[in-house]
Amino acid sequence: MDAASAATIIFPDRISGQMGLMWQQTKAPLIVPLLKLLVYLCLALSIMLFVERVYMGIVIVLLKLFGRKPEKRYKWEAIKDDVELGNSAYPMVLVQIPMYNEKEVYQLSIGAACGLSWPSDRITIQVLDDSTDPTIKDLVELECQRWASKGINIKYEIRDNRNGYKAGALKEGMKHSYVKQCDYVAIFDADFQPEPDFLWRSIPFLVHNPDIALVQARWKFVNADECLMTRMQEMSLDYHFTVEQEVGSSTYAFFGFNGTAGVWRISALNEAGGWKDRTTVEDMDLAVRASLKGWKFVYVGDLKVKNELPSTFKAYRYQQHRWSCGPANLFKKMVGEIMRTKKVTLWKKLYVIYSFFFVRKIVAHIVTFVFYCVLLPATVLFPEVEVPKWGAVYIPSIITLLNAVGTPRSLHLLVFWILFENVMSLHRTKATFIGLLEAGRVNEWVVTEKLGDVKSKLGGKTLKKPRIRIGDRVHVLELGVGAYLFLCGCYDVAFGKNHYFIYLFLQSIAFFVAGVGYVGTFVPNS
Repeated sequence: MDAASAATIIFPDRISGQMGLMWQQTKAPLIVPLLKLLVYLCLALSIMLFVERVYMGIVIVLLKLFGRKPEKRYKWEAIKDDVELGNSAYPMVLVQIPMYNEKEVYQLSIGAACGLSWPSDRITIQVLDDSTDPTIKDLVELECQRWASKGINIKYEIRDNRNGYKAGALKEGMKHSYVKQCDYVAIFDADFQPEPDFLWRSIPFLVHNPDIALVQARWKFVNADECLMTRMQEMSLDYHFTVEQEVGSSTYAFFGFNGTAGVWRISALNEAGGWKDRTTVEDMDLAVRASLKGWKFVYVGDLKVKNELPSTFKAYRYQQHRWSCGPANLFKKMVGEIMRTKKVTLWKKLYVIYSFFFVRKIVAHIVTFVFYCVLLPATVLFPEVEVPKWGAVYIPSIITLLNAVGTPRSLHLLVFWILFENVMSLHRTKATFIGLLEAGRVNEWVVTEKLGDVKSKLGGKTLKKPRIRIGDRVHVLELGVGAYLFLCGCYDVAFGKNHYFIYLFLQSIAFFVAGVGYVGTFVPNS
């Protein structure tokens, strides 16, 4: 062997040896301590989340034991007829239905609103149509005219721009002269269908309790059984309504307005400053501002309004981006204002800042993704970093079980729910940081696509699972995280001692499935 050949063989070995040495020199003093620090930080955040979940669980148990229903906490009496006053004994109610290109559901929502039982001369239905499709616009206007011909007091309102999106439409709707006569405003998104007795059950809270600004109803999902993704959403939202909203209502008379299926006292809405479009969560923004003025909210869990869950993965991702980015951005904008206000108690301020915003809207998303999808897998590659069993197993298990109490019928889907929530935590964490940093997509508003009765329009055919179309359905972030988890799982099988590989392989499959768009339903293009 000549000298040149020998040098060719030795040179790569020397490089690999030097790289290995550099890795060892960097790993011990820099990477391992940094990883340990991040693990300790996430463990602390996990404890915060755990304490919050246990606290809410205890409150819910006490509420169930002592039967603390809203009708017992506040004065509630059915509004009675007055022979002398006639219908003027009933307050004037405005019903707002904001919509944007809602071809599949506009008839359902308008029909349900027009079917509300209330004296006909004491209610005004206001359809706020921001549609950009002229065909859909014409259809919505014709539907309003059809109900008007039946004697319903319905107003079809449009504007020449979409400034402020939903908040802008609602704000513009409140400027009309006939609104000045109204005492309360009920708001329903385009896919919501209230029962005829909705106003009879909600308005008395506002009439008999002058300190209440908002009555919020619960959502009832008409398409929860459509696919596995909608079942997962049902589990998450049932916990939100059954626990989070109930606890907020019963302890501090505060919770986030859900943007729909609620009734506002118009004077409280105006006192709080009306609708603002500075974030993508105009509903939460209004609720926080009204609460800082001293107004109380009541959540009525027995009052349910039918609505539709997003059943396509694309629609759900956009919705979750808005629901995660908006609260983080609002927290950044309002934390100082919350601390400075003098109209509410110190405990309520702490509740809003710590529990409502920091733990539920920021910590919950970050811990789920960073800890369980990034750091925990990384400890497989760095055995020097250990995660205590209580942090890796016990705390997340208890949190998961507490989250599952809202939907007992789906307990057998708990594993799928965990995997799906971890996948979605990627987008929620990204959106949270976008909101906190006010980065590029901070004010992105994409209306959640609704399918309505699209099944019947397809001739009764079942909606298909999505077909994989490269470039259209592939999601690089999910595939990247899936590959990382899979490699960590393989390393754990070969060299690990923690036996995380079962979780890592299952979670990587979940990310891969989402990465190729095989989640939710697929509606063929018409």
